[in-house]
Amino acid sequence: MDLGKMTSELIELDFGEEADGRASFDALREVLTMTNVLHHHAAVLAGILNRSAVLRQRGGSLRQLLIDLGCAPATASRLVRVATALPDTQFLAGHTRDGYLSLEHADAVVTGLTHIERRAGTPLTRQSRVEFERVLVAQTFSGASPAEVAAHARSVGNSVAAETDSGLPAAADRRVDEFTVAVDRDGRTQVRGDLDAVIGEKLATLIDAFSVVRPEPDGSADTRSAGRRRADALERILDAAMAAHDIGALAGAPKTSVLLTIPADTPDLSALPWVGPVSRATTEQLTCDGTVTTMIVDGETVPLAMGRDRRLFPAHLRKAIIVRDGGTCIKCGAPASWTQVHHITHWCQGGETCVDNGCLVCTSCHSDVHHAGWDVVMGYDRHPWLIPPASVDPRRRPLPAHNRRTMRLDNAA
Repeated sequence: MDLGKMTSELIELDFGEEADGRASFDALREVLTMTNVLHHHAAVLAGILNRSAVLRQRGGSLRQLLIDLGCAPATASRLVRVATALPDTQFLAGHTRDGYLSLEHADAVVTGLTHIERRAGTPLTRQSRVEFERVLVAQTFSGASPAEVAAHARSVGNSVAAETDSGLPAAADRRVDEFTVAVDRDGRTQVRGDLDAVIGEKLATLIDAFSVVRPEPDGSADTRSAGRRRADALERILDAAMAAHDIGALAGAPKTSVLLTIPADTPDLSALPWVGPVSRATTEQLTCDGTVTTMIVDGETVPLAMGRDRRLFPAHLRKAIIVRDGGTCIKCGAPASWTQVHHITHWCQGGETCVDNGCLVCTSCHSDVHHAGWDVVMGYDRHPWLIPPASVDPRRRPLPAHNRRTMRLDNAA
């Protein structure tokens, strides 16, 4: 079989612009079936490679080999899982070979079977495994998405665990705990977790404690949605954990830090190690943050300077600012323990690290200052004043800090 010739013929294939809707539909269906068949053969070949001496000679993993051959990391992971499990399946291999099941659906079935076996506590009998495989494959033919197949497998796993002496109750089974953090194409972080009762309780307790409703600067009700409050709470929990580690309060904590890299000539290309490129506004916000290390690099990514010593407010200045600002965030009134010291004139723009150039803002309000159009200025009274965006006040009239919110502008002279 000349696979190269087949590939060349496919490359040269041209459906043309004259094909009508029905013909295009039929052709698309065949192409998608062909894609499923090709993924089946890719999984079979990957399995053969996994058992051969070629992989051992390369000294790498099957997944890395697939990535080197051009697979996207997620596709490589799916192929590895399906390739490993396919020889032991009763129904799955036949349906993928015939093109009836996509790689994503096959992976959901394989992952589901693994989940059910873990929940059982002991290896499944051949008969049980075949029956569970039949149930999951039937789910795919009913029109279920891969996520729905995985959810059904979790439901089956719960039932299996409840029926066996060796299986743990779902709420106590840490072996199936999952927590993933992924960055989407817009640079936003997507978080997904499936946690046991103890970890879930710890998380829920802290999120609840840190997401209490707080008033707006004018005393009106908190305008944040519940989801936004929980997101703000998560950030404060992470900041508190990193701060506690910095002072040695977390014994045995991992030696990790958030590192912001800023190209000296192109600060708009600043980046974080996990999330990737960040905007200039985010860069300015992060460089106010004591839990972030800023590294300025040249065009060859050689470090030129670390901003920590220059920009962070030392303890004695922070204490002075806490006293001046009444021990609260100047925008929302959050306590000082929740706040960072914000440079009013940013340090990247020549701002000094001094009392007259700093003010207290919590992480949520800090984001508002850098991203939502809020400005902070130092008044003639040597107190910070907030200038709301035009969307909040079209006249952008200055507001006093939270601890002085009963004042009016004409009282400050």
